[in-house]
Formats: sequence, structure tokens, C-alpha cells
Amino acid sequence: MKRLSMILAAVLAVPLLTGFVADTDGAQAQSVMRWAYEWPKTDFKKTAVDLKDIISGGPPKDGIPSIDKPKFMPASRVNSQDLAPTEPVIGVVINGQAKAYPLRILTWHEIVNDELGGVPISVTYCPLCNSSIVFDRRLDGLILDFGTTGKLRNSDMVMYDRQTETWWQQFLGEGIVGELVGKKLKTVPARLESFENFISRAPDGKVLIPNDPNMRSYGRNPYERYDSASAPFLYGGDLPDYIEPMVRVIVVDGRAWSMPLIRKKGQLVDGDLTLSWSKGQNSALDTSRIRKGRDVGNIVVQRKGTGGEMEDVVYDVTFAFVYHAFHGGKKIVVN
Repeated sequence: MKRLSMILAAVLAVPLLTGFVADTDGAQAQSVMRWAYEWPKTDFKKTAVDLKDIISGGPPKDGIPSIDKPKFMPASRVNSQDLAPTEPVIGVVINGQAKAYPLRILTWHEIVNDELGGVPISVTYCPLCNSSIVFDRRLDGLILDFGTTGKLRNSDMVMYDRQTETWWQQFLGEGIVGELVGKKLKTVPARLESFENFISRAPDGKVLIPNDPNMRSYGRNPYERYDSASAPFLYGGDLPDYIEPMVRVIVVDGRAWSMPLIRKKGQLVDGDLTLSWSKGQNSALDTSRIRKGRDVGNIVVQRKGTGGEMEDVVYDVTFAFVYHAFHGGKKIVVN
């Protein structure tokens, strides 16, 4: 009965969309009409982006399933055969509590809806952009939980929230289609770091483990050699002409520095920011087994807090083409 109600709602919405899609080309108009059936709660008349820039990534809605009831074990009990010391994890510490979310799991699920230190969070990872961002799920009195639309924009994951079915750009944390268009999610400081580094700074922390170890081929990288490709996948935008598109860059507050630059210096101070590089983290997008990926290193970004101590700030390790696409060609610091 619920399914029938959804179909009826979508059918009733089609006439309202007809005028809206009339101004788009035929192929895109067909896409929007199909989306209306699949997303009856999403208001496609409210959009902050050109819908022609949104494409299918292949999977349908929730075809890449988010983890909504995550399971954890103490970091001290994790076997190195299950999670190598140099494998990448997203390490999050809130109010003295720490959790690590291995990319060997997030590669296959992309979103984990969780709570840490009393804060509802969504831990997200877009493999095509190598973008790992943690969001506070609280917004305007709502606690949102997120899933995958199966759509991409500039090769970056488009998420949706299950409360309003607004579509969200993962890289920006912004609502781009639907009721909450223009809203922005608060980001939470996190580190993309090796498991060894996480357990060193949070020995009492917990580590995400699969709900069903046989559900996916955890630990395998389905995007083999992607980060050494000459061009990104499912991307049709402009590429920067002064840096290779797949070079890793570190993005902080709308600015970006190349990973090779920070690796060369070891530590880079820019204004009140200190960006540091250290060896010992596998690429999740290199060899077929993540634990054997080449060493791309760890990044920590901090600034001095009000008490004089160094504090972690929000940063993202992504690719040069991603920053170029979402920041209007703004220059990356390369030397």
C-alpha cells in the first residue's frame, strides 16, 4: 500500500514537472521525469545546480547501501590480518570518544550514520574523489540520516537525507536539490590516517567492523590503479592545466595545497595553519588489495586554539580535478 501511494504521488507530480523540464534538453527532461517516479518526495523545482550536471553513477537509489546500525570492536583487539597497521581509516574524536572507520569498509558503503560523544554524525567517503568528510547530522531541529542516490556531479557522490529526500553534494556538504536546497551541513574535524596512527593517539578507541563480513569483498579495491590514471572517471568538466588532475590535494576552508608539496617539506605553515605529512598510509585506490597500496602518507592539519594548544581543523584529502571543479578553477598551492 505504501508503495502504491508513492507511485500515485509521483504520477500526480509529473504534470507539475512538465513545464519545468520543458526548458531542458530531451535527454535531461527524460532523466528528471524518471527521477520523479523514484523520488516522489524530492522537489525538483528547487535546485541550486544545473540538473544536466548530475549523472547516474550506475547503482540505483541505495544501490550502495549506507551503514545505519554500525558495529565496532575495541581497536586493541583488531587483528592485523583483518586491518593492516598502514591501512587508511577516518579517525574521529568527539568529547573524548574515538572511532576509526576503515576505508576497506567505506569503499563499499560510502556512508556510515552513527553517533559519537553524544553527537549524531555521518562519516562519508567518495572513492572517485578520494573525499572523506564527516558531517554533524543535526540541522534546523532535525537529525538527518543519509543514503546514496547513485548519482554523481563532477564525479562526486550525491547523497540524500531520508527525512526530506533532499539531495546533497558530499564534497561541499550543501543541499543542491529539494526542500533543503542551499542549506549547509556542519563538518566535524577528522583525520584520514593509518590505523597505526589512530591507535597510537586513541588506544581506547573503537573500530568499525562489517555487520556481515561476507556482504562485500572488504579490503579489496574495486577501483584498481584509479589514482594513477591520466584522467578521472565519469567526469566531463575542465581539468587544471598546471597540475595533474589525479594529484592529491589538501583542502581547508576553500584553499588547497598539493600533497607533493607538503610531502617534500614535511611541514608547511601558512598563516595560522600547520599542515604536516608523515609516511605510513596505503592508498585505497592503488592496488587491488588496499593493504598493499603504495605509501601516500598521512596528513594532519591544525591551528592554535584559544588556549594556545594545537587543535585539529576540518580538512579533506581529494584530487586536484575535484577542487578545480567545485572551486571555480581557484589555484592550488603547488610550490
